[in-house]
Amino acid sequence: MHLSTCFASALITTCLFLVACNSQPSSNARETLTSQPVVGGGCDGCELMYAGMPAQLHAVDTSAGWHETGQKLLITGTVYQLNGRTPAPGVILYYWQTDNQGLYSPGQGMDEEARRHGHIRGWVKTDQQGKYTIYTVRPAPYPNAADPAHIHLAVKEPNIINEYYIDEFVFDDDPLLTTPRRKAMENRGGSGILRVLISSDRQIAEHNITLGLNIPHYPASPHQDGQSSGLSIGEDCPSFAPYHAWGPDKGSRACPVCKYGRYQGILYFVGNYPDWPEIKEWLSFLEEESIARGKFLKVYFVYGNEKNYSPNRRQNELETIGRELGLKCLALTYIPALSDRKSEVYLTKINPDQANTFIIYSNISIVEKLISIQPTPENFQRIRSILEQTQSNYLDLSRPWDP
Repeated sequence: MHLSTCFASALITTCLFLVACNSQPSSNARETLTSQPVVGGGCDGCELMYAGMPAQLHAVDTSAGWHETGQKLLITGTVYQLNGRTPAPGVILYYWQTDNQGLYSPGQGMDEEARRHGHIRGWVKTDQQGKYTIYTVRPAPYPNAADPAHIHLAVKEPNIINEYYIDEFVFDDDPLLTTPRRKAMENRGGSGILRVLISSDRQIAEHNITLGLNIPHYPASPHQDGQSSGLSIGEDCPSFAPYHAWGPDKGSRACPVCKYGRYQGILYFVGNYPDWPEIKEWLSFLEEESIARGKFLKVYFVYGNEKNYSPNRRQNELETIGRELGLKCLALTYIPALSDRKSEVYLTKINPDQANTFIIYSNISIVEKLISIQPTPENFQRIRSILEQTQSNYLDLSRPWDP
């Protein structure tokens, strides 16, 4: 891990940046650095971000590893501001990684200062749409170690005085990425898990980054509108096990995102204040969208009213709605409460006192969140637009374990 609280390291890092920009730190900058907590809390390794940095950076970078023996890897995505919706241009991402032997092998002629990061390192600078692309080789794990294979990332935002690290990129199909390791991830900038797809001789991972998300001392808050419910955009949907009262998995406790996370999905949560006429309007609309989009969209209604909970009554209630609306695609599910720990639905952090919470995900990662919205034509179109805008460019590709 990169984490370090060493103030001296943070100061050196900042000075290196200012030197790289051909300017000296102003007195105001020095006062800010010494009087305010360092964004991110410090970063071991980030001080090498500027060693050998090219004068001109681009949104696309090809590492030395791309031309070497090993599994070719393409990582591409969008860097967003903290709200998870607004693209962030001009952000520098510095990456470094092991080679296909699991070593940070130095290269001939590389900057002496940066040799400990190895020769497979590089930079991208997001374009006006926040896009970045890295062509590299898939790293191997350290020899004789239990750490998953990973790629280190450091971020320098235009308006943040120091750089900070985000979650290492790790690989969903890596057997070393165990459940305990997944749960121990910090989710800095969002989940660092890459879910690779196969295209000819290369693996492709679409991966977005949310600036400031779960970053200590970041100068903004993700909840500035007074409404709070659910995890942040950019985080992964957690697994949970509701009771299926209606739909393809009726009678089971199948995990929504585990079983149907490959494409797009909507989790429609309702807690302690159900408005059944509105709920039925939403369900009818979402059924139509599910039919139109086929296997590329899976929708779950998750009912978690903790008042007067009875499993039999809840089961019968949802079955009646399923029959009344003639639902064929939607899953109607329930849990005892949205804070229930046995089903692990509490991990979703849904507020039961909001009228509803819509979590929209793509390949498990949360791409949008809508809270307490009504079933109006405008909101129906809003959801259609979100689904169109967040649809993967690689729908037809397979995963490494697909038949």
